[in-house]
Amino acid sequence: MDDLGWLGLACDLAKLCPPSATAFSVGAVIVGPDGREIARGFSREHDPHDHAEESALAKAHGKATGATVYSSLEPCGHRASRPRPCAELIVASGARRVVFAWREPQLFAEGAGAERLEAAGVELLELPELAGRAREPNAHLL
Repeated sequence: MDDLGWLGLACDLAKLCPPSATAFSVGAVIVGPDGREIARGFSREHDPHDHAEESALAKAHGKATGATVYSSLEPCGHRASRPRPCAELIVASGARRVVFAWREPQLFAEGAGAERLEAAGVELLELPELAGRAREPNAHLL
């Protein structure tokens, strides 16, 4: 699968999120350098405070080095519910690349996830052609 295909899958995973009035519904997929899926996750998958990238990284069990993280929403750069935002977790995982569909609107927290990732040397690719699919499960918030 290519970047659009993997990111499309992440957007589909966002539809599995339990609804929330105070958090975005996000899907994430981690793909290794060999092009194989390592893990996937979605917001609130196991806990009301889980973010999609956080959930997928936990399932990757330390095997995200060199991987690409596909996320329907820009990974968070600030977080109120946990001490480490997703951008920091991604950098710590060793993932080398992040592909996302939609920039985080500043409804709940400051964005800046993309800036944090770039500052740490993580390659970023925004595919806004999938932003509509990423926004769909969040329409009640917008």
